[in-house]
Amino acid sequence: MISAQDFLILSVDISLVMLLLAFLLTIVRIVIGPTLPDRVLALDMLVAVGIGFIAIIGIKTGYFLYIDVAIALGLIGFLATVAFSRYVLNRGTVVDEGGDPEGNYNIIEIEIRQSAQSAQPASAQTVQGDS
Repeated sequence: MISAQDFLILSVDISLVMLLLAFLLTIVRIVIGPTLPDRVLALDMLVAVGIGFIAIIGIKTGYFLYIDVAIALGLIGFLATVAFSRYVLNRGTVVDEGGDPEGNYNIIEIEIRQSAQSAQPASAQTVQGDS
């Protein structure tokens, strides 16, 4: 019969091998691509694999502060994924004054602009219209 300690050591070793395989496959996906969203997704997966490595090393060493580090890495990885995704979404577009890339404004922005223009004196509106 296998003891609980031996089972834990075996489980940790198997999980490290599986994480190493996932790490290598993720690196291949980052290098091959073929598109930028594939690479962004692979980078997110790389963060998840890193979190797994940190958690397994924390279990193996018995130093559970590593779990807190893994949680912090998860938060940072989430923010990085959101930033990369936003970059991919807005790549090559210029957004004017709060509108979307097509130049559309939502109804609140239109109402604010209209109320701001109606509050200005007529001479100020003429000067702005000439420029």
